Amino acid sequence: MTSFGARWSSIPASSLLAPGLVAAVGVAALSVVIGWLQQASLRQVYVEPLVVALLLGIVLRNVGPAAPALTAGASFAAKQVLEVAVVVLGITLNFHQVLGAGINLVGLIVIVVGSAIGVSYLIGRSVGLAPRLAILVAVGNAICGNSAIAAVAPVIGAAKKDVASAIALTAVIGVCLVIGLPLLIPVLGLDDYQYGVLAGMSVYAVPQVVAAAFPVSQLAGQVATLVKLIRILLLGPVVLLFALGARRNGQAVEGRKGWSSYLPWFVAGFLVLALARNLGLLPDPMVGVARDVSGILMTVAMAGLGYGVHLADVRAVGPRVALAVVASLGFIAGMTLLHVHLLGIHQLPI
Repeated sequence: MTSFGARWSSIPASSLLAPGLVAAVGVAALSVVIGWLQQASLRQVYVEPLVVALLLGIVLRNVGPAAPALTAGASFAAKQVLEVAVVVLGITLNFHQVLGAGINLVGLIVIVVGSAIGVSYLIGRSVGLAPRLAILVAVGNAICGNSAIAAVAPVIGAAKKDVASAIALTAVIGVCLVIGLPLLIPVLGLDDYQYGVLAGMSVYAVPQVVAAAFPVSQLAGQVATLVKLIRILLLGPVVLLFALGARRNGQAVEGRKGWSSYLPWFVAGFLVLALARNLGLLPDPMVGVARDVSGILMTVAMAGLGYGVHLADVRAVGPRVALAVVASLGFIAGMTLLHVHLLGIHQLPI
């Protein structure tokens, strides 16, 4: 996560972006057509365009010869296009509905993130991971995947090989969660609100949260996105704690500087537009338009995200890292479900 200026100033030239962006838009359009065909022939959409775009992007990357020319544009779609979609999504947010659980929801997020870092670290150490690698796996699972790993690594003096090991599984496991997590809804007896909380707490990155939640319902997607963004806001305090710990132990500390490193522009934009909508500063017709625009941009972003999943990378990850990641995610999901029921978090009547 970077500030608005740094992120957008580092974008490659349009000539480098064009092939990958065109491919992502094409995959997104094909995904929408597949959705229409499902509705026309089966009278129901069984696999939403968001998920179809993600899977088609994976196929495009991993089947057949590599296409390096697509990489820059696909990465742009998965990051910058997705960030714009998240900002626009803020217009659709209904605070009364999404924040109905109030302080209980915020308490759940803080409790689960805090306990997940500690328990995940212990899990990593118990399966034989070095202390720094165990920390990276813990913060990556508990907060926001690659971004948290990248922020904490310089603070604790982690080696590049540890960083690579910690992030290698995030894309593949994230896709597995996108596909498998909705299947748990009937098994666990969750309503859309509760599922949104589960998805927002247990899925790595914002694009994966979007793909896991919005196909279930608009409410599930909004709740999951908000929960995820609150998790991201906890990155600043977590990095600060690790930095203080490093200083106390006499270690050199190198980390991010400035508030913008911990409050990404798209999180701020999402919150500002959501506040404006709920204060009545934006006309109601904008909500439907924003929902459609955000949905289109998200589908394009899913295609780019799928193209970034390189299945061969998984082979480079040792079984101990994989075990630590999976066990940590299991703990986070279990803690989330426990607190959802203990705190009485559920969908409000409309």
